[in-house]
Amino acid sequence: MAPRAITVAILAMGGEGGGVLADWIVSLAESAGYYAQTTSVPGVAQRTGSTIYYLELFPEAAVRAAGQEPVLALMPVPGELDIVVASELMEAGRAIQRGFVTQDRTTLIASTHRVYSMTEKTAAGDGRVDSQALLEAGNAAAKRFVCRDFARIAGEAASVISAALFGALAASEALPFSREQFEQAIHGGGVGVASSLRAFAAGFAAVSREGATPVVGGARQPGPFPLDLAARIERDFPPASHSILLAGIARLADYQDALYAARYLDRLTAIRDADAQYGAGGYPLLRETGRYLALWMSYEDAIRVADLKTRGARFERVRREAGAGPKHVLRIHDFVYPRVGELADILPAPLGRWLLATAWARRPVEWFTRRGRVIRTTSLSGFLRLYVLAGLRRWRRRSLRFARENRKIEEWLALISALAPEDYALAREVAECPRLLKGYGDTHSRGGRDFDALMGALPRLRRLDDPAGRLRKLREAALGDDSGGMLAEALRQVTA
Repeated sequence: MAPRAITVAILAMGGEGGGVLADWIVSLAESAGYYAQTTSVPGVAQRTGSTIYYLELFPEAAVRAAGQEPVLALMPVPGELDIVVASELMEAGRAIQRGFVTQDRTTLIASTHRVYSMTEKTAAGDGRVDSQALLEAGNAAAKRFVCRDFARIAGEAASVISAALFGALAASEALPFSREQFEQAIHGGGVGVASSLRAFAAGFAAVSREGATPVVGGARQPGPFPLDLAARIERDFPPASHSILLAGIARLADYQDALYAARYLDRLTAIRDADAQYGAGGYPLLRETGRYLALWMSYEDAIRVADLKTRGARFERVRREAGAGPKHVLRIHDFVYPRVGELADILPAPLGRWLLATAWARRPVEWFTRRGRVIRTTSLSGFLRLYVLAGLRRWRRRSLRFARENRKIEEWLALISALAPEDYALAREVAECPRLLKGYGDTHSRGGRDFDALMGALPRLRRLDDPAGRLRKLREAALGDDSGGMLAEALRQVTA
């Protein structure tokens, strides 16, 4: 059989060292007596830019035997790739979609972390692509699928992901070169050798380790966990709801305090009883109400934003993502744009209402905040300003926003309890409507507008056939378009 080139495609985003990875492979191959060629095809991934680096490696011994030099291609051809390296899980999905990954030939090496695209971030609903589906697609499409969180591995080594991926490539044995030859290619680069070798070794070990499994995402459980409330959940609520309710109390204890988390469980007892009486098992009404109640009770306000920006974990994460070492000076500049409404929200309710209703008091605040402010969070003055704002959490229960949100929450819960005996399916759909409420500023205002529109349409829907299905269509329309146009059209059609 005639010799052929080893074909490699690298899919990487800007700043991840995809070009360096390609250069290392070229250096590795040439030092081992191969002809090597690399080209790059820049593109846009609606994130930081995405580039496909394509390499072909051809053994020099075969060239001598044939008596003529090989003709190497400039671009990858679907179905003709031996190795595909993806710096992020969505990039692996793109490679599969383009036909670069085949079951009979391709070794696919991918990092399981996600860098969300703009379309995923700006979707009114949950616009994220399912990471588990991408992993399953990789397993189904490739001859061999190697996947680990190489971004985390590289970060722990204070290096970039390309070095960890290079280690994974070496451990996969998809190329006919030894580990020592791989490491020599890094030495030959002459830049960042020590940190690159650390990340290389970590990537190599992660793939070589017997029984290692991919990890997608991962949630941090912040703050002290309310163990007494966890025991209450185990005792008083059905097992089907435990995972959601445990996550809910952890979130709310971190957001406010343990008493607030206890209030969350108090509110759910009526829903639990209604679900037990009118549901068909599995407690879906309790689970969905518990999910969205926890999110609604932890609404985002200026206090919450300041709290998150001044946490030690945030500074550690930024330092890690920036690749800053212990001797580096890290400066974080946060742009804040507080509007009058957001400032009134965190004031005591009477004072907040007065500010919104009093033109002469509102005008100087609007003038002061019209262009926003840049706060250097890593400076003493900047940190203290945000820290003091975060400290207002203890008075949040007296704020205008707290009063408004709690009134709407109580109305929503009462509606679910009233609907369950009459139309359990409709009660479930109402329980999911707070999906529209998220973020702050304009984003939250749009979601609140759409939520109110759905609740206002309920009396009409209940007089029609299949009100649950009609409400679901309205909610999907609202989630599909943040301008309100799709919802307005759906309201005309569904209630016609």
